[in-house]
Amino acid sequence: MAKRVVVGLSGGVDSSVAALLLKEQGYDVVGLYMSNWEETDECGHCTGEQDFDDVRRVANAIGIPYYSVNFAKQYYDRVFTYFLEEYNAGRTPNPDVLCNREIKFKDFKQEALRLGADFIATGHYCDILHQDGIHYLLKAKDQNKDQTYFLNQLSQEQLDKVLFPLGKLEKSQVREIALKHGLATAEKKDSTGICFIGERNFRNFLQNYIPNKKGKIKTVDGKVIGEHLGLMYYTIGQRRGLNIGGQKGDDGSRWFVIEKDLKNNVLIVAHGSEEKLYSKGLYMKRVNWIPFEPKEKEFTCTGKFRYRQPEQNCKVKILQDGIYVEFEEKQRAITEGQFAVFYSGDKCIGGGVIEKAIF
Repeated sequence: MAKRVVVGLSGGVDSSVAALLLKEQGYDVVGLYMSNWEETDECGHCTGEQDFDDVRRVANAIGIPYYSVNFAKQYYDRVFTYFLEEYNAGRTPNPDVLCNREIKFKDFKQEALRLGADFIATGHYCDILHQDGIHYLLKAKDQNKDQTYFLNQLSQEQLDKVLFPLGKLEKSQVREIALKHGLATAEKKDSTGICFIGERNFRNFLQNYIPNKKGKIKTVDGKVIGEHLGLMYYTIGQRRGLNIGGQKGDDGSRWFVIEKDLKNNVLIVAHGSEEKLYSKGLYMKRVNWIPFEPKEKEFTCTGKFRYRQPEQNCKVKILQDGIYVEFEEKQRAITEGQFAVFYSGDKCIGGGVIEKAIF
C-alpha cells in the first residue's frame, strides 16, 4: 500500500509541482490548503479564495483529493500578535519564520496526521536528510531560492516525517514541469513579502493595528531636522522615505537611519560615512540548534543576518548568558528582531532572534 503524503497546497506553482512530483513517485497524495488570514485586500477581494480556486484546479489536474483547514485564529494568536508586539517594541520581526514553527509544522502537521499522513510535504526550497532517527535541514540546490533561513526554528519533532520535493530543483525547472503538465499555476506570479500584507501598502496596513506616534528626527549631535511618522515604520540603514524634505548632509550625501530611540520617540539619522552602521558582532538570548546544540562552546561557521544576504564567516560563542557572534568582516545594519541563521557546509544548523548589535 502506498505511503500517504499530505502536501501543503498554497495555490502557488511551487507547492503544485511538489504535489505532482510526489504523485509521480507513487505516493498516495492528499492536498491540504491552509487559510491563515481572512482579511480582504485593498480592492475588497479575498486573496485566499483566489488561491483556493487554484488549489482546486491543480488538485483536479493531478488527480488528488484536497481539503481546506482554517488556522486564522491560531495564526492571529501566535504569529500576528507577536508581530505587533515586536513592532511596538521598536524591533523588526520576521513573522514568516514564526509561521513555519507555529502553524505549518505544528497545526498543519497535526491535521495531516489526522488525515492519515505518513509524511507531510511543502513547496519550500530546501532539502532534508533523515539519518538514524536524526533530521538534518539542508540547503536547496537553487541557492537563489533557498528557504532554510525561514525554517531555522524547527525542532527535531517537527522535521520528522517531512519531505521537501523541490530541494534538488532549480526554480526554472519547477516552472518548466508546471508548464509541461498544464498546471493552472505554471505562470502564476510568486507571492512576495509578508503573507497577511500581500501587495498592500505596509504603512497603511500597520496603522490599522498600531496608532501612529509621530516624533522628531535628529542628527547624532541632537539637531532636529524633521518629523518621523512612527518609529515602527523605519529600519536601521534605511535611506528612502525619511521625510526630511530633500535636506542633504554637509557633504551632499543622503541621510540614513542609525538608531531608534524608543524611550524618547526619536529617530536618529546620519550622513556621509556608513561606519556607524557597521558592527563587529551581535548578541542573542538563545538559538534553536539543528539537530542538537554543538558540543563545542566556541566554533566557526557561516551565518546570514537577513534573508537576502550571502553567508558571512563568523565565530559563535555559547555562554551562560546567551550567544555571542563575532563577524570576520563587519556587518551593515544588524537589525534587532530579525533572525541570525547559521550554516555548516550545506547544513542549516539553527538560528535565533537578534537581540542587539555589538559595535
